[in-house]
Amino acid sequence: MQKTARYYARNPEARKKRLKQQTEYEKKPERRRNRTKLAMLNRKMGKVGDNKDVSHRKNGSVFLEKQSKNRARKGKA
Repeated sequence: MQKTARYYARNPEARKKRLKQQTEYEKKPERRRNRTKLAMLNRKMGKVGDNKDVSHRKNGSVFLEKQSKNRARKGKA
């Protein structure tokens, strides 16, 4: 478990505050548009139940990659 996850697991009040903030953030129109765009990309690439993620390269292009490899990198494209 990472530091942030441990912190919120040990501090329920802070976790409640963060979840409330995240809920408000995710309600914003630009966040909704972004989620819609990503969902459309997933459908376009035929990514349903295949244990693959749509991974983003530094140049902005995307490709399908095993979930384990993509998530293990933690943003270090």
